[in-house]
Amino acid sequence: MICKTAMKALEKNIINLYGKKGKQWLANLPNLIAQVGTTYGLSNLNPVKNLSYNYVLSGFQDNQPIILKLGQDIDGLKQEAKALEAFLGFGVVCVIAENDGLLLQIRAMSGVSLKSYFPAKDNEAISITINTMKLLHKAPIPQVHSFLNVKDWLSILDKDWEIPTKYIQKARALRDNLLKTSEKEVLLHGDLHHDNILQNGNDWVVIDPKGVIGEPAYEVAAFIRNPLPELLKHDNVQVIVDNRIMCFAEMLKLPESRILDWCFVQAVLSWVWALEDRYDTTYFEQIIELLESN
Repeated sequence: MICKTAMKALEKNIINLYGKKGKQWLANLPNLIAQVGTTYGLSNLNPVKNLSYNYVLSGFQDNQPIILKLGQDIDGLKQEAKALEAFLGFGVVCVIAENDGLLLQIRAMSGVSLKSYFPAKDNEAISITINTMKLLHKAPIPQVHSFLNVKDWLSILDKDWEIPTKYIQKARALRDNLLKTSEKEVLLHGDLHHDNILQNGNDWVVIDPKGVIGEPAYEVAAFIRNPLPELLKHDNVQVIVDNRIMCFAEMLKLPESRILDWCFVQAVLSWVWALEDRYDTTYFEQIIELLESN
């Protein structure tokens, strides 16, 4: 049985974003699942515990464990499929099929996420994430592609937002300097946090890539501010964040200040996205206050 809290969170997000169209999609979900199951020969479909903007189910295609994602963001799922295909062979799950509002992929086994390492094995999680990053960033940028650049994402900071002026102005200034001094660009995951790194046998594989072009230093910030809300509730949150910044800087041979700057810019960017989606911004406000104390 699906967790009622998870389903309520999905329903709220879908209705906030898509209104009447979202309500109709939610009402039609049982029929859609049955139709997709028949079309692709799927069985034992059960929703996962955590749902946000897509209805995600685990199951089987013949004897192959699979994950099925159904959602209203058709372009987003298409882009995710393109990113997974671009990263194929560099530590990501494999796509079986993609269609409008549908993404079918091979399921990682056991599928336990790196979130299970928090907080007891945080240093080990950092090492796993760095190895994962290095492998991902070896993937060549396709000659023909539709991936945006990080600078395209960050242009949204130039609009007016209900965010304290000092934060938005600082984020703009840091962004401009970071982009001007950017290193060689690679294809980035774009949201490489604990829940997107899963155990697969003796290895770790990545799910849910956004697919965006930018410097490798951009990639570390999502991990540093996660998992939310567990990180912010920890008694030693400041110590944990400081240690992460130090470890990433040392292992990737990057200035700590550059990592901290990307952390701040991304936190403000996430705040903006949360405002766009009419989502709770509390966590991002708290992260920014934490980063400001460094």
